[in-house]
Amino acid sequence: MIRPAKRCEGEPLSRQEPKARARRGRSASNITTSKRCVNYHDLRNPFPAMEVFSNDQAAAMHETALRTLEDLGMKVLLPEAIEIYRKAGARVIGDMVYIGRDMVGAALASAPKSIQGRAGVREKDLTFELGRMVFQPGAGAPHATDLVRGRRPGSGADYKEYTKLNQHFDVLQMLSPSVEPQDVATNLRHYFTMETQLTLSNKFPFIFSRGTPQVMDSFEMLRNFRGTSDAEFSANPHCYTIINTNSPRTLDVPMAQGLIDFAKHGQMSIVTPFTLMGAMAPITVAGAVTLSHAEALFAIVLTQLVNPGAPICYGTFTSNVDMRSGAPAFGTPSHFQASLAAGQMARLTGLPWRSAAGSASNINDVQAANENQMGLWGCLMAGATVMIHSAGWLEGGLSVSYEKIITDVEVLNMIAELCAGAQAGPDEIGFDNALSHVDPSGHFFASPQTMERYNTEFYEPIVHSYANFGTWTERGAHTASTRATATWQDIVNAENPVSVDHTKFEELQDFIGKRTAAGGAPPES
Repeated sequence: MIRPAKRCEGEPLSRQEPKARARRGRSASNITTSKRCVNYHDLRNPFPAMEVFSNDQAAAMHETALRTLEDLGMKVLLPEAIEIYRKAGARVIGDMVYIGRDMVGAALASAPKSIQGRAGVREKDLTFELGRMVFQPGAGAPHATDLVRGRRPGSGADYKEYTKLNQHFDVLQMLSPSVEPQDVATNLRHYFTMETQLTLSNKFPFIFSRGTPQVMDSFEMLRNFRGTSDAEFSANPHCYTIINTNSPRTLDVPMAQGLIDFAKHGQMSIVTPFTLMGAMAPITVAGAVTLSHAEALFAIVLTQLVNPGAPICYGTFTSNVDMRSGAPAFGTPSHFQASLAAGQMARLTGLPWRSAAGSASNINDVQAANENQMGLWGCLMAGATVMIHSAGWLEGGLSVSYEKIITDVEVLNMIAELCAGAQAGPDEIGFDNALSHVDPSGHFFASPQTMERYNTEFYEPIVHSYANFGTWTERGAHTASTRATATWQDIVNAENPVSVDHTKFEELQDFIGKRTAAGGAPPES
């Protein structure tokens, strides 16, 4: 359910259609603000989880994943990780590690089923568990794009603007690595991204796993800026990372090191095998999800061997490729089915879990909308806890679009509205305040129920327009994408959306200056 809170009277709304709104009984002077009070930050999924396979079939997939880990094993490229598995009783041959189902069972028993993520302010804290819903916008793209400046390599300016967009919308509950700021040197980039997240947002931040030195720098910046003790930092995660296995059946150096570093310090990893059917995974949904499940279990085991009880999210990102070109495809029927299957595997573990939306379209067009919504509904119906790439993602992750963030957030807001559920008490049924006030062939515009609720009952769109064709044409025949341009420009041109402690900011700058002078920390490969 959505708890009533924050976004209320007087908050600016997007540009609307004055004439059309006035015809529905609201004066033009009212249309720029919303009277509604909503909280899209704390969401629970009200829908029963769908299944694509029978219980017996799901059990067979789980059993095959365990057999894969026992008989086929995983290639591990980090000697430290190999030694951790070996000491725990795994069979090791060179860089191949084979683990038994008893090790998997012990890891699933110790991994927490509910994780409390600490943000910069308590009202932005998150709970990760089955039944919760958390949206993260498009992440990790090398390019940024918008209708004003076109497609371009991601920059520090783009990263800052995306962070402000993320902070602005309550329905985007956690920060994402949005675009790579390629104009910032790689040995200094983690300073820039951490500073940006801390000073332009108070949401749950992201840290790349690109080697221990960068991770430790980022942890220290976060702890110091938030005024968190080492004990408090380790007690609950204050940040998260994404760990991608290299499918099929490989765990590379930075990803293995990231699992170890985050587990040691009690921070949250989201394990995400990226299994594309027909390329890095079997061509069938069942085969691809079985491989993904095995790889996720293998990584989960490592975190629990390092630190039993370390916060860990099960994850999957499974879709198909276009077999004519080999390009990734998203929002397809197979992508939808894979999300449902992954949900069945995740529920077998009991862990919070991550799925993803996204689009392979090159621009923010109807294909992009269709694919992203298909992916979102797969996540929603599968019961995913974290839905990554839920807004803005284009070209299969090669770009994040400013306009698409806005148009996708429109959909996320509507999904959040569905999660509130429809009420049916006496006031909602309305015999005394609606039905008995209107004669046959009358209308309900002036009934007490309508007058009480007309400002608050319905969702207020961001960029969707309800003007008729004539009015829409007179106003320039702008599409939702072009209207979205004005919306993102207003947000990124606004003042800093969060307050920053001056002393903490100076200390952060001093830390970055000293580390920069010492050469920073190159990423590990």
